[in-house]
Amino acid sequence: MFEASRAAMARGTEVLAGGVNSFGRAGMSPTPLVFTHAEGAYLFDADGNRLLDYYLGMGPMMLGHTPASVREAVVAQLAKGILFAGQTEVEFEAARLVCAMVPCAERVRFASSGTEAVQAALRLARAATGRNVVLKFEGHYHGWTDSVLWSTRPGLQEAGRRDAPNPVAGSLGQDPSMADSIALLPWNDLDLLRRRLLRRDVAAVIMEPVMCNVGAILPLPGYLEGALATCREAGTLLIFDETITGFRLGPGGAQQRLGVTPDLAVFGKAIASGFPVAAVAGAAGLMDRFAAGGGVIHGGTYNGAPPSMAATVATLTALSTPGFYETVDSHGAALMSGLRRIFRDAGVEAVVSGFGTVFSVGFGLDRPATEWRDLVQLDQPRHVAFCLAMLRRGVRLMERGTWFLSCEHRATQVEETLRAAYEAVRE
Repeated sequence: MFEASRAAMARGTEVLAGGVNSFGRAGMSPTPLVFTHAEGAYLFDADGNRLLDYYLGMGPMMLGHTPASVREAVVAQLAKGILFAGQTEVEFEAARLVCAMVPCAERVRFASSGTEAVQAALRLARAATGRNVVLKFEGHYHGWTDSVLWSTRPGLQEAGRRDAPNPVAGSLGQDPSMADSIALLPWNDLDLLRRRLLRRDVAAVIMEPVMCNVGAILPLPGYLEGALATCREAGTLLIFDETITGFRLGPGGAQQRLGVTPDLAVFGKAIASGFPVAAVAGAAGLMDRFAAGGGVIHGGTYNGAPPSMAATVATLTALSTPGFYETVDSHGAALMSGLRRIFRDAGVEAVVSGFGTVFSVGFGLDRPATEWRDLVQLDQPRHVAFCLAMLRRGVRLMERGTWFLSCEHRATQVEETLRAAYEAVRE
């Protein structure tokens, strides 16, 4: 089924390192796929296969592939200009929409990727507090830069003690001195967090408010509220990395859905339907440090590029449609329920956890995980085999276990997926 993709990848590796431009696209079974076009909930590959897609560009395509309203807005902007090194009304409109939708957003700054926006937020936090240490959690991903690529998927032997984990570099070539400004803890343990923060040397706590990059792990009851209260007591800023959850769990992201408003938040992916847009947002008193005279530098040639801002406005306008999230959530809930039934009836130990718009399937788990260390029980080879069996039946899944849904994943697509899953589980 995938020989044309395999051949294209072989040719591609002659000019493109590894044949890919991001580490997350390499090593897929049976081969990384090469695509020709996309429409709605489907991708079409070099072999002519029509694949029901749950990658959705690794999360951004909340409106499905090639949404007409976004394409039309971008084409209209392209006729006016591509890049001005100046301001446009369309970027002001995009910022107004973010501020109207997101609870913490009194001001916003746009960037080109979640990785960049995280760096801006951390710089701002250090400037505001006069402190240097940033506390992050095992299993949480905040981009690929040296300052934050620590303990994203650490082995337990390398990680060491649960109450005082070692920072484990995520890549060869990382600057080891960056670990000196990182504090690490397991997520969802409020007592450990409180004890560490009351040393009063931490500039910011950064976390995924729902751990979606791996595992779809939900915060325990009271954890986010307790983390915010402890940060306030310690003079530490709380940053939510909503690169995945923002505009996916609801119009105001996880902070709106879960009712906890951080000091700063980072957004990306679903904000612009696949265009390279990210944002950092927060209280005016913090964010205005980026303004002239505030002393905190944040720049980027492509920040606020008019075509990307047009995509942002069109996307956020569509996401603001009454009933949008309720509809996607209902289809996702039906899919999650159907998968649980299929696994149970087949005697397959697996946990399906998360929300209708983004959830995770974990083979080998007997209960939902609460932190990264629970995920060492995952039966990853079995999950990879399941993904391959689904791919052969025309359904494309992420091998790390995360499923993304769009408004194009309707009842018909849910039924198609469950039929494929019934057969794949038995294979």
